[in-house]
Amino acid sequence: MEEMETGQVLHTSPYAIQIEKFANSLRQLSRMFLRLEEPKRSFSGEEVEDMFLEVKERVCTHCEKCAWCWGEQQVGTWQMGYEVLAAIDTYGNELNVEMKRKLQNRCVRATQFLKETLDVFHDAKKNMLWLNKMAWSREGCALQLDTFADMIQAESRELEDSIISDERSAKRIETSLKKLGARVLYTTFLITEEGKYMVYLTARAMRDSCVSCREILRVVSEVTDRDLVWQNEVGQVLGREYVTLVAIDGPEYYILPGIAKIGKGCSEISGDSFMMTHLPGGKQAVAISDGMGAGESARRESTVVMDLLEEFLEAGFPVKSAIQMINTALVMGREEIHFATIDMTVFDLYTGVCRLIKAGASSTFIKRGNSVEHLSSTSLPVGVLQKLEVDMLERQMESGDFLIMVTDGVLDALPVGEQDLILETIISGTSKSNAREMAHHILEQVLGWNGEAPLDDMTVLVVGLWKC
Repeated sequence: MEEMETGQVLHTSPYAIQIEKFANSLRQLSRMFLRLEEPKRSFSGEEVEDMFLEVKERVCTHCEKCAWCWGEQQVGTWQMGYEVLAAIDTYGNELNVEMKRKLQNRCVRATQFLKETLDVFHDAKKNMLWLNKMAWSREGCALQLDTFADMIQAESRELEDSIISDERSAKRIETSLKKLGARVLYTTFLITEEGKYMVYLTARAMRDSCVSCREILRVVSEVTDRDLVWQNEVGQVLGREYVTLVAIDGPEYYILPGIAKIGKGCSEISGDSFMMTHLPGGKQAVAISDGMGAGESARRESTVVMDLLEEFLEAGFPVKSAIQMINTALVMGREEIHFATIDMTVFDLYTGVCRLIKAGASSTFIKRGNSVEHLSSTSLPVGVLQKLEVDMLERQMESGDFLIMVTDGVLDALPVGEQDLILETIISGTSKSNAREMAHHILEQVLGWNGEAPLDDMTVLVVGLWKC
């Protein structure tokens, strides 16, 4: 990929050019959605007039006062109608006493007039609500399309920039693996934006051959003169079908998580869910989600969020894009609000930097020796608003540091106004060096604070970072 003097990006790969076209087409479709009818906050003058005419047809047509009200007193009748509608919009079905009195003094069919006006108004309001839902759904689709277009375009450019040519190493790998009984279809070498070396190897075992994935990794490491590891978990041996294996520079750090949880009222069913997954580029993510309420319904909501998040992240979606797409999916097409929090930390296993991503989540704590850092968030959960703003923080961690994530049920079990301080004290006072033991110790200390059964689902997730 080359950048011209005009600032335009000139792609050399036909695949990148085609993906650029796909991205532009998605953006055009997004703009088309946004150009359609926008959500309405109020009725237009024409719609109000149509409502009055509908009421007139139902009530006034056969009234002996019709000619007078809609003739010489037409202005006053229209004014009265506007006032009634304004009162209905403000007070609902029960108008204030003054408005009722004015209507009864003016209209001989006041009771029927009010009933029909209420029916017509509520029908129009219901229709506007459905039209607005369609408009909000279009906005959600447009946002998803823009997000997807940005993602595939960025990934395409990054991939094109990352690929390097090394025919000599590719030939050596192919020859060495052939001796072991493996047939290589493709070998691609990349250096990522962060400087990580990666090898994509598509191969299969030849007939009557048993080739271990460990041996394949040894060969690739020797040829490239690097200490490589498999990016994701692989099987013990290579199968008869072609598969793509990804080797990457070995990390400097590894993480060990531990979790402790309990349901509301000591129930075995908790509305909190947990996820841990490997990400491309030598990263690892852990997350917890707290569904709305407690028990089985909350568990279903938080499980859906965690499953989707894991699926998107493992596919290579950027974190913010993945969360925004989940949020839009939860918001669109629902009669009621069903929200869930997302509290996620992504660890860079090469640098030790951790990135915290929070959507409606509780506080996070980082324990370094006896000192504790408290990190909080003010963002909303997913599933509330169409456009979601997430809080993102970064911290440098060292070997032996612990990151502690909790759901709001843990903090709510402590005295109001002192939750964070008390939890910091509990965390700093623990001498546990095992993540699982520390998580259980923290939960036991919180439960013992007031000695009562939990009023909400409670989850403590502890992650220790260690040098390889």
